Amino acid sequence: MSRIGKQPIEVPQGVDVTLNGQSVHVKGPKGELTFDAHPDMTVALDDGVITVTRPSDDPEHRALHGLTRVLIANMVEGVVTGFSKTLEIQGVGYRALQKGSGIELHLGFSHTIEYPTPDGVSLDLPDQTTIVVTGMDKQKVGQAAADIRSFRPPEPYKGKGIRYRGEKVRRKAGKTAGA
Repeated sequence: MSRIGKQPIEVPQGVDVTLNGQSVHVKGPKGELTFDAHPDMTVALDDGVITVTRPSDDPEHRALHGLTRVLIANMVEGVVTGFSKTLEIQGVGYRALQKGSGIELHLGFSHTIEYPTPDGVSLDLPDQTTIVVTGMDKQKVGQAAADIRSFRPPEPYKGKGIRYRGEKVRRKAGKTAGA
């Protein structure tokens, strides 16, 4: 049995969960999320506790069991507290500016990069070198942060670029003069 899949999901106060066949609809203080579970998985709601069960011990069912449970748990957590990723910009002259409904990035290229804010995600700029991506859908928050990071990933020689807060960049030694 999947260790993750067999754990029950506690539904906190103020969160409304409705099951309609394989469709799971979660509504909370931050908004609403919907997920369609795989047809082989069985999702049940009893007394404020969600459980996910699988029909057999096949490798596919074992993988789907834990995945389904985690996706539903992330929905419940997302509508209550939400998710956040913080990006840091490092490099001389590298900065981000709020521009309309998105951000404008100056990353050492001959042009600026404009990134529109995706639906369901908000981009905050506490200062010019920090971007905070927040939202209730964990997948959308992670994808938006990865898209922004992909414009200039940190390079290994000087460490310039966009990185996640707390990310360690392995540095390489530069070339040395040959004698």
